[in-house]
This record gives sequence, C-alpha cells and structure tokens, in this order.
Amino acid sequence: MSYNELNTAVIAQLEQIVGSSFIFLDQETRNHYGHDETEDYVFPPAVVLKPGTPEEISAIMRIASENKIPVTPIGGRTGLSGGALSIHQGIGLSMERFNKILHIDEQNLQVTVEPAVITQVLRESVAEKGLFYPPDPSSQGSCWIGGNVAENAGGARAVKYGVTKDYVLNLEVVLANGEIIWTGANTLKNSTGYNLTQLMVGSEGTLGVITKIVMKLLPQATHNVLMLVPFYSANEACEAVSAIFRAGVVPSALEFMERDAIDWTLKFVPNVSVTIKDGIEAHLLIEVDGNYPDVLFTEAEKIMTVVEQFKIDEVLFADTEDQKNALWKMRRAVGEAVKSNSIYKEEDTVVPRYELPKLLYGIKEIGNKYGFKSVCYGHAGDGNLHVNIVKGEMSDADWTTEIPKGIRQIFELTVSLKGTLSGEHGIGYVQKNYMDIAFNQAQLQLMKGIKSVFDPHGILNPGKIFPDQM
Repeated sequence: MSYNELNTAVIAQLEQIVGSSFIFLDQETRNHYGHDETEDYVFPPAVVLKPGTPEEISAIMRIASENKIPVTPIGGRTGLSGGALSIHQGIGLSMERFNKILHIDEQNLQVTVEPAVITQVLRESVAEKGLFYPPDPSSQGSCWIGGNVAENAGGARAVKYGVTKDYVLNLEVVLANGEIIWTGANTLKNSTGYNLTQLMVGSEGTLGVITKIVMKLLPQATHNVLMLVPFYSANEACEAVSAIFRAGVVPSALEFMERDAIDWTLKFVPNVSVTIKDGIEAHLLIEVDGNYPDVLFTEAEKIMTVVEQFKIDEVLFADTEDQKNALWKMRRAVGEAVKSNSIYKEEDTVVPRYELPKLLYGIKEIGNKYGFKSVCYGHAGDGNLHVNIVKGEMSDADWTTEIPKGIRQIFELTVSLKGTLSGEHGIGYVQKNYMDIAFNQAQLQLMKGIKSVFDPHGILNPGKIFPDQM
C-alpha cells in the first residue's frame, strides 16, 4: 500500500478543522507522540492533531481518505505492542481532549465515557457510587479507557470478571471515510445483526476511531481476602493454579511472579517490604472477594488446603488495606522494574491454565538454547504469562539475530499448547510477523478482507497486526 505525503494545502485544511492551537508540526512534539512503552521504538507522525469533537475527526478522516494519508489514533501511549506508533508517518491523531465521563447511569449500571479518560479515574469515579468497573491493567493509573478497548485489555481481576470486551455495550465510531456510527445498543442482550461492537474491541485502531464508549458496570463487592503464597518450585506454583479452580474456588485475582520479578521490584518500589527466604522460586498472589466475610474465609481455607499440597513457605495474609495496597503496588510495578534493570522484550503469551507448567518449563528451555534470561510473571488464573526476555550480558549481535528465533519458538510452543500470541497487549507492530504461527493464510485473508471493507484505502493505523509478507 502506498501513501501520499502531507502537502501545504492539506495541512492548511487540517488547521482549519482543529484550529492553530491543536496542530503541531515541530519535531519535539512529533517525537513525543511517536513512541509508546514498546521497547525503544520512535516513529514520529508528520503532523500531530488534537481534535475535540467527533465531527472534527470526521472531517479529518474525509481529507485523509481523499488524499490517501495514513492516520494513527494515539491514546495514552502506555501500550507494549507498538499500536500507537505512526509507522507510515502521516497524521498522528491524539485523542487527549476526549477526556470526560459523560454519564454514570446508576439505574441501569452503565457509564458513557470518552476514550481519553484514565482507567483508574473511571474505576474510582464509579466506585464513589458503589459501582464496579473490573478491568484493571497494571498501567491503570496512566492508560486510557479507549486504548483498553482498542487492545481488549485485561488485568488481574479478569480471571473472575472478564476483560474489556465483556463490558463494552456500544461504541460511537468515526469510520475511515468520515462517517460517524453507533455500533450497537445500550442493552445487555443484542441479537440484531452482526456484532460490530465486539468487532471494534481489540481492533487496535485499524477499523475506526472510537469517540464514545458505553460500558456496563457491576455492584461493588464489599470485602476481600488477599494472600501471598511462596513456592519453592516455580513449576509447582503453576500447577497450583489449576488445582485451586478444580477445588471449586474462583479467585477474583490469581497472579504469578517469579523470584527475580519480586527481587527486582522490591529494589525498584520504595516502602514495600516482603521477606523472601532462600530457595523460594515463585509466588502466587491470590485474592477472593464478595459481600460475605464468612464465605471468603471458607474459600481462603480451601485455597490453603490446595497450596499446602505443594512445597511452600509461610503464607502472608494481608491484614490491612495498607498491606493489601503494598502487595498490589509490588505486583503492578513488576514490568517497570524489569525494564529499569535491562534492555528487554516483553511477550504476552496465554494458554489454558492447566498448561502453564509446560509453558514455563518450555520458555526456560528455549532461553537456555538461545542464551537469554527470562523473567516471567502474569495473570496465572487466566493462563496469561508475561515473558520478559532480558538482554543482560548478551552481545548486540546475538540480541539481534538469536532473540527473534527464540521468540518464534516460544510462540510455537504456546500455540501447540492450544494458546495464542497475546492475551491482552495486542499484536500491533512488534508481533505482527508471528501471526502466521496462530493463523493460516485463509484466516489472515479473512481478517484483511474485513479491514478492507472498513478501510478500503488502508489509511487507519497501517503497519499493524498483519504480517509484512502476505
């Protein structure tokens, strides 16, 4: 696909739409909006626009479509797959002015929100009314709800409550040709035609620009129990995950952290203290929640019965809110802690939870084969393992040539275990050339056909999801 560059006439048209205060051509601003949290990639757009209404985005898309200029929707830039990178330059469409919670509907347990609202702000705002929005990615304090929809983000509590897609009821979307549509209805059930709403969720900005989101909410649970379980074997920690569910307990969170993940995080995060004995290889952070303390304590006792079948050390029960917050702070900071230690690549594997031990063992074997160290952690209750491949002492040559081979083998192992390439980070730019592992040509062509219906000129977030060679 070939694209046209911006010329002075087009730039003048764009300025007329958004106003001189919201168009940026300087290199510093373009660089700022040309990166997210994906490794060290920087792909500046040719121009940064900050529209303020769906109608402005509609006018921008019409011009982009007529002139075949690529458009990259840009959110909070916390992504880890390169979804917000302007690979083909063009227009960087920052959504930052769409930052309002428009309506909290307490009667129907719904919220209508714009895409630039920070996820944690949304969660706290509905909590003030006794309501609960469950998805809680580790970057919830900085990521935006629109990006969560675009990537179908999950988080720690997905194991019980589901991921972003399970809460999206309806979307206002600007299409590539500038048309503005609503994708569904504000109802819990909808069996009316194709499900355009769910097609948009997880589409990574390649099918349309989301401008409003209607989401369902739940009543807020009033109590929870949180425990940290140290295991002398990382594989046994993974085995315990499936065993807990087979015992009849569905935790609200079940997180896995290797020893290095916790050690590095404790050095990185101030005012968090956890004593780890020699020989401990991994921890499970387990939470149960609900409205009846007696039921929660019964579930906690069941979990203890399960984990005591393995070789564990003393279990830490978080007694206070401060202690609970400290443990969650530690877990959510793991990714940043690893990044602060070394150049790294993060993969987002997911398998059926019973296969976690095989996945973890295989990752370590692949690391030995290709000479890299990995630090693993993630949402074990979902079978979602984040694999941080650490450069450490590897030479630049080996990092460039050997790591892609190792990553491909990790993904091949994951798919062989009936898993797939990404649980919640998306495919974006960095994983697109591994898509042939998960999908055959017929499947990929079907996806590309859907893309061409929504975006016939291929201008929306090009260079993402689909392999370079198709």
